[in-house]
Amino acid sequence: MPAPSARRLSALKAAPVADKRDAILRAAIKVFARSGFFQSQVADVARVAGVAAGTVYLYFRSKDDLLVSIFDRTMKDAIAEGRAALAGVTDPVDRLRRMARLHLDRLGRDRDLAVVVQVELRQSIKFMERFSSTHLQDYLNLIRRTIADGQAAGAFRTDVSANTAAKVFFGALDETATNWMLSRRKYSLSGEADNVVDLLIGGLGR
Repeated sequence: MPAPSARRLSALKAAPVADKRDAILRAAIKVFARSGFFQSQVADVARVAGVAAGTVYLYFRSKDDLLVSIFDRTMKDAIAEGRAALAGVTDPVDRLRRMARLHLDRLGRDRDLAVVVQVELRQSIKFMERFSSTHLQDYLNLIRRTIADGQAAGAFRTDVSANTAAKVFFGALDETATNWMLSRRKYSLSGEADNVVDLLIGGLGR
């Protein structure tokens, strides 16, 4: 039997590390959502993840780093999924609908993640400043380019700033997710996507 290649050995070693890191992040999402970020301790995250507190520090520098990492992973996934969903789609309205459904579906599938993203991340100016200058800007640019392409194609009004429209679109999705999270009524969050897009198109369409 041939010996495993160096690349395969490296992958085998990396897999458990990635699994452990993911388990800690998932535990952090649950703890922060249910106890609040500022009331939580690294030891709480470790207990839910089923690891020693010292193990958490092998992967994350601090509790702050855990929160930052949750945001970074969420936004990277959102951007990657958004780009994949838009590949080959030329109709600007369809592009916006796909982005809205992805955005709301992601949070609608995981209420704990929704609580962390919609509430816990926003309780500190320090965190908000960091997030606004990193992946959030990349995400907004993905929306802005979709709107700008629609303007260039003649589908949307050109007297409206694509940058402003992107912020309005994101803000509408953001508020829709927050209302769903706080509501006692059970309904599909992703089912609200078309309403958001229709309202935006009502202002952008010719």
